[in-house]
Amino acid sequence: MKPMPGLRAGLVALAALTATSAMAARPFAPAMNCQALTNLIERNGAVVLSTSRTTYDRYVVDRRFCERTEITKPAWIVSSDNDQCFIGYTCKERVRDDLY
Repeated sequence: MKPMPGLRAGLVALAALTATSAMAARPFAPAMNCQALTNLIERNGAVVLSTSRTTYDRYVVDRRFCERTEITKPAWIVSSDNDQCFIGYTCKERVRDDLY
């Protein structure tokens, strides 16, 4: 059985569209209000947010969403209604000074 013409091109286009949609799905924090960002993280436990056009980070509700070797650090970001919105924590590797 011969492959249908254009099927491969269609699958490639679908894969590209899926990848683009996944990248576009990351919430843009400066366009959201502080309460909406906080609710998003509390509801999901961990969320990757764009904090500007070129930066992003992963924010968590608590240490359960970090690796065993990581600790939480409080995180404040700019939201549409608050320049210092406390939205939870980021996970960071421990350093020797953190143990004492």
